[in-house]
Amino acid sequence: MYLMLLPVVAYFGIFKYWPMVWLRMAFYKYKLLKGFEGSKYVGLAHFTKFFNSMDFWMLLRNTLTLNALSLVLVFPVPILFALLLNEIGHARFKKLVQTVSYLPYFISTMILVSMINTFLSPSLGIVNRIIRSLGGEAIYFLGKARYFRGVYIASGIWQGTGWGAIVYLSALTSIDTSLYEAAVVDGAGRWKQTLHITLPGIRSTIVIMFILEIGHMMNVGFEKVYLLQNDLNISVSEVISTYLYKKGIIQADYSYSTAVGLFNAVVNFSLVLISNTISRKLGETSLW
Repeated sequence: MYLMLLPVVAYFGIFKYWPMVWLRMAFYKYKLLKGFEGSKYVGLAHFTKFFNSMDFWMLLRNTLTLNALSLVLVFPVPILFALLLNEIGHARFKKLVQTVSYLPYFISTMILVSMINTFLSPSLGIVNRIIRSLGGEAIYFLGKARYFRGVYIASGIWQGTGWGAIVYLSALTSIDTSLYEAAVVDGAGRWKQTLHITLPGIRSTIVIMFILEIGHMMNVGFEKVYLLQNDLNISVSEVISTYLYKKGIIQADYSYSTAVGLFNAVVNFSLVLISNTISRKLGETSLW
């Protein structure tokens, strides 16, 4: 059993904890060949530069908007899907629906974005064909900033609903079936059973998952945003993760990008602490 844990421990040790040693780079004007000893200590200069930059408020707005929309529109969908699956009585049909719903999650981001580009193509895309058949004009969805967030959220729902429902389906199996039997005797219908038994039964799971989502409020999946991004929609698609990539990898400004990443991590950690504290004070489940 301990050998099975070894790859997990190694992954977190190498890719999560070891990089923390290099966080002090945010306080230096780091020179790769000279190391910390030969690099100048600049204190909070990089943080000040980021906060005073013209990009700061745009990045903050775009990142928070995409995550807030995901929290409001994407987060509840797996819960609803799990509740609907739980109502299916035919075991084989239920397994078929589950299997089909899981498949989009295993599609690579590159292929997903290629599918989005194909479906939304102004000339050949099926979406614009439907629009034209109804008498409308073709729309270049990824070329207009106002459509980017809708495309991002819709694709996220399609890809993640089935996989996200797994944890809620597991929680549903722990609910005592005798509660439903007693409810039927009392004359409760399916809606009242769901409202008074099912939802309270998985409430702790929902709260924990919600706290974890709050902790990612400053993180947006880099790959999909970056691949969907272009010069026409960059005003709403440029987020902190894509900004970090461009500054840290493309422009090789390691110190500045480390400072931005550290700011991002501190805000995320603070949000987790706040949401966990509020949950605990309200008497709900908390992470600790």
